Amino acid sequence: MIRAGLTADRVTLAAAELADEVGLDHVTMSAVARRLGVKDASLYVHVRNLEDLRGRVALLGADEKTIRIAEAIAGRAGKDALMAYADAWRAYAHEHPGRYTATQIPMRIDPDLAAQAAGPRRAIELTYSMLRAYRLEEPDLTDAVRLMRSMLHGFVSLEAAGGFAHARPAEDSWRRCLDAVHNALEHWPAPREGDSE
Repeated sequence: MIRAGLTADRVTLAAAELADEVGLDHVTMSAVARRLGVKDASLYVHVRNLEDLRGRVALLGADEKTIRIAEAIAGRAGKDALMAYADAWRAYAHEHPGRYTATQIPMRIDPDLAAQAAGPRRAIELTYSMLRAYRLEEPDLTDAVRLMRSMLHGFVSLEAAGGFAHARPAEDSWRRCLDAVHNALEHWPAPREGDSE
């Protein structure tokens, strides 16, 4: 018998909370069922399988992270927006490591669910919109998005893994890295001969 009130959203949230506590790789259908106090079979009424469940966690994380970033950068532009964007990204990664991981790895997501989720689309719109303030156009704009994402994800991933054991505080390095990204965006190099559009 399915516990009253069990829904796909509740199952997804339980999986997301578990991912934050023990890591996305340790989220199983059995572990989520135990957390909810139900039998494994009860979950399959609401989600197809573990891949589907992890895809739902990724969409939840994308929605949450995007809302946080949108609130942080509202009314800001240029370096101020870049710093607020980056700080919101890093704070979300620290507070919700399992959900954050789900947003950063390729996974198959139900196309119908993906179509209903505003987070991933909104994240792209916010990022490109913010970087247009640096007067970048394609293909430089896409390259700038990739640079920024690489820096943010690389830094928070290394930080989470304990990769910054040096005596210099990671916070100081974070600020200097963002200064460097801002400088790179302000002084974007001219296209190289032979670059494709």
